[in-house]
Amino acid sequence: MPTTTAPAPPASGPAAATLDPRRWLALALLAVAQFVVVLDASIMNIALPSIGTELHVSTDTLSWVVNAYVLAFGGLLLLGGRLADLLGRRRVFIAGLVVFGLASLAGGLSANATQLIAARAIQGIGAAALAPAALSIVTTLFGEGAERNKALGIWGAVAGSGGVAGVLLGGILTSGLGWEWVLFVNVPIALGAAVLAPRLFGESRVGDGARSIDVAGAVTVTGGIVAAVYALVQANDAGWTSLQTLGLLGAAAVLLGAFVAIEARVAEPLMPLDIFRAGPVRAANVTMVAAGAAMFGLFFFLSLYLQQVLGYSALEAGVSQLPLAGTLVLAAGLAGPLAQRFGIRPLLLAGLALFALGMAWFSRIPVDGAFLPDILGPSLLVGLGLALTFVALTIAAVTGVDDRRYGLASGLINTSQQIGGALGLAILTAVADHRTQTSAAGGLAAINDGYRLALLVAAGLAGVALVAAALLAPRARA
Repeated sequence: MPTTTAPAPPASGPAAATLDPRRWLALALLAVAQFVVVLDASIMNIALPSIGTELHVSTDTLSWVVNAYVLAFGGLLLLGGRLADLLGRRRVFIAGLVVFGLASLAGGLSANATQLIAARAIQGIGAAALAPAALSIVTTLFGEGAERNKALGIWGAVAGSGGVAGVLLGGILTSGLGWEWVLFVNVPIALGAAVLAPRLFGESRVGDGARSIDVAGAVTVTGGIVAAVYALVQANDAGWTSLQTLGLLGAAAVLLGAFVAIEARVAEPLMPLDIFRAGPVRAANVTMVAAGAAMFGLFFFLSLYLQQVLGYSALEAGVSQLPLAGTLVLAAGLAGPLAQRFGIRPLLLAGLALFALGMAWFSRIPVDGAFLPDILGPSLLVGLGLALTFVALTIAAVTGVDDRRYGLASGLINTSQQIGGALGLAILTAVADHRTQTSAAGGLAAINDGYRLALLVAAGLAGVALVAAALLAPRARA
């Protein structure tokens, strides 16, 4: 069980939490921290066309503004979860917030693409510390069952509201003040949360005396992910059968294979392989990889389509995405009770089916698209589907997990999402660029052909997630 190391605030375990009403205020703060991570993704997507124009970068390079963050985040999440369990969840949470806030400030001050991409990578490092720490603190504050499901539903709704705020603020700030302000806005939120955290919950960590950190595992898994994504992003320019592409993919396979071998042998692994013996955990992470790939592709290409093909301003593009984000938030608030009543599996399958249908609808976007049939309709389906899907996956990811491994389980589900997103975005960007370059049409029609094919492939990935969930999700109610 977690041990309390700070005498003033209340203990951070389920038993203590049931007597302490401040656990709900703590939940609000933790959800705000996740809010800023979600905000950063959606707000950056709206700003991408402006960043590309002002910093003179291509679509391939522009994707690295997203991927630098995603790779650092996804590659280091397991390490972040492990550090949270060993060094103290509150301590790592606060450190992550500070790094995230300062990197956001540096990113807004960037004068070129290289500086911005570097700042985004450091943001990802901060997010990799705060995200698993925040979710593991939630699981220690609320006991498994109805109260935790309710808390995770609230968590999903508040965190998901970062999507609403992101698309709206992204449009307002980019149009009114410049793209730099989509990064500056993170600073007061992150640093304010860091100041308030010690007043709302105590420190907790694994109390079993294990203190080792699996550095070799962290290096091999991060190196493998980076090599794979870089190979896919550069494949169109270098050639899919080139020495560079095949060599990098081979190196990625070797590094990831070494990671699995290390985890099987090391005394204190970064990712104990036996955690996948739990059916809900296994199903959640496999499904999340495919769902994350589809979701990242959607938000990346939808923002580009609205501004580059339909000619929307940044503000108009942000307002156009409000129905999707708003539906996600409202539905996420209801998903926790639904999971408690009907079980995780029905909720997950329903959510993925709606998500896949909405993605297929989006893949029909025309050059002269209209808001009601081409944006609003599929947005409502996708928003509802994503809400049900991600709340179900979040609950499943920590169901049946020993309290000593909350940080690991929390980091693992976030890692699956970010790895899926990075690989999916790399593949979909390559697919879109190839179709645009080989399209018989010219101008905007060729660009739109690329976006349509990328979204169709993303719909297929959502379908893969649905099949994986149907095969792997336990039939028994959790």
